[in-house]
Amino acid sequence: MTETMKPQADIALPGLNCGVCGFRTCAELAARVQTEPELLKRCIHLSGDVMPAPDAGVGAGAKPACAVECGPLCAGCSAAGVPADPSPAEWRDSLGRDFDFYLEHFPEDPGPREVILPHNPMITREMEIAEGDVLMGRPLGMSCGCPITHCGVVRSVELRTGVITWCVTGPLIPRERGCKDIGYYIAEAYEGLVTGARGELRVGMRYHFQPRLCMLQWRHSGLLNYLNRVPDGWQVRLEGLFIG
Repeated sequence: MTETMKPQADIALPGLNCGVCGFRTCAELAARVQTEPELLKRCIHLSGDVMPAPDAGVGAGAKPACAVECGPLCAGCSAAGVPADPSPAEWRDSLGRDFDFYLEHFPEDPGPREVILPHNPMITREMEIAEGDVLMGRPLGMSCGCPITHCGVVRSVELRTGVITWCVTGPLIPRERGCKDIGYYIAEAYEGLVTGARGELRVGMRYHFQPRLCMLQWRHSGLLNYLNRVPDGWQVRLEGLFIG
């Protein structure tokens, strides 16, 4: 066995079984690392590019709770969050209500990414909705309640469930290219970028946010259930949406 192919017995994996590396458990990754040591780079928790754990409730010199489980290689991995934005900008919507951050759209998308479900999911198949189609519809009731008709371009479709992911673009594209009208729909989630926030963001917490391109400039509310650092900021997913 060559020097580069020695078993990685001296490397302790965190034991979080997060699945980000592509394996279901840390044990599965550890088994593969014995013959393919380059796979160890997939473990984000062993990377030095992590946020420090918050100090709240932790005494001077004490380790975060996750460090006890993960070992000395942990740098507060499970407690990482988005730091507060020190800018003096006013975080208020057009009705004067406070919110926590702006939700930006991804650079590769023509507008905000929204995951939706038509009130009759069958029409996703009946209308043969496919990637690239231009749609229009309105989020109704508890899911969002926005009074504005949304228009956009389909990014992906799940024909089995009827769930559609589209990028909201405004009415110009439907006027130019025509569209399929899906009627009322439920807004299931928003996905986008956060480049700064009034306070630390943590998975599992509910926040008020404002989509940067919202025509009404109204705040929304959503449960943050995904948070990932990317070159442009932080990629997030928010579910359980409300306006106000």
